[in-house]
Amino acid sequence: VSLNDKIMLLIYYFVILLLINKLFSLFNFVFYLHYLFNNTINVIMLNVGVMRRKIIKYSIDRIRSKYPEYSEEKLDEIEYGLEAIYITLTKAIVIFLVSLSLGVLKEVFYIILFYNIIRTTAFGMHAKTSLQCYVISGLLFVGAGLICKYFYMGFYLKLIISVFCFLNILLFAPADTYKRPLINSKKRNLYKILSFIISYTYVALILLFYNSDFSNYLLFGLVDITVMIHPITYRVFQLPYNNYKTYNSYSN
Repeated sequence: VSLNDKIMLLIYYFVILLLINKLFSLFNFVFYLHYLFNNTINVIMLNVGVMRRKIIKYSIDRIRSKYPEYSEEKLDEIEYGLEAIYITLTKAIVIFLVSLSLGVLKEVFYIILFYNIIRTTAFGMHAKTSLQCYVISGLLFVGAGLICKYFYMGFYLKLIISVFCFLNILLFAPADTYKRPLINSKKRNLYKILSFIISYTYVALILLFYNSDFSNYLLFGLVDITVMIHPITYRVFQLPYNNYKTYNSYSN
C-alpha cells in the first residue's frame, strides 16, 4: 500500500467519524426539541386545566350560594354543562385562530356549523383530555377546511362519501358517552329518527348542489359526525361504546 493510499484511507476514516459525530449531535438536538416540545405542551395543558377547574368551581360556588335549594345532582348537571361550554368556547377560539392564519376561516366556520346541527341528535364521543380534543378538532375541522378550499370533489365522489356516512349514521347514531349514557329508549329512538332526517336532508342537498361550496361544507359536516359516532373511533381512543347497556355498572 502506497503512502498516498494510506493518507486517503486516514482521510476517509476521519470523514466517517466526523459524519457519525454530526449525526449524534443532530440526534441529540432533535431529542432535546422533542423533549422541550412535550414539556411545553404538558405545562400549557396543565395550566389550561387548572384555569378551567378554578373558573367552573367559582361559578358552581356562586350558584350554590344563590340557589341553596339545588340538589347535588342538579349542581353536577350544571357543572357538566359549564365545563362543556368552557371547552367549546376555548376550543373554538383556538380553531378559528388557526383557521384564520391558514386562510380557511369561512370553510371551517360552516363545517363546524353543519357538524354541530347533526351532533345535537347523533351525539358522539368526547375526548379524554384537552390535548386529544384539540388534535381531533384540528384534524376534523381545519383539515376539512383545507380540503374544501384546495381540492375539487366531483358528483360521484360526493355520492359515495355521503351515502357511506348516511348508512353509518343509520347504524350508529345516537352514540352516547359513559358520562352521559342515553338510558331512555324512547329518547334514543327519537334521536335516531331525527339523525336520519337531518342526514338524509344533508345528502339530498349535497347532491343537489354538488358543484357548490355549500355542498362541500355539508359533506364534511357529515363526515366529521360519522367519525365521532363510529365504534372504531371509540375503540381507538379506548372509550366504552353503547354506554346505556352498562349504565348500572357505571352508576355502581
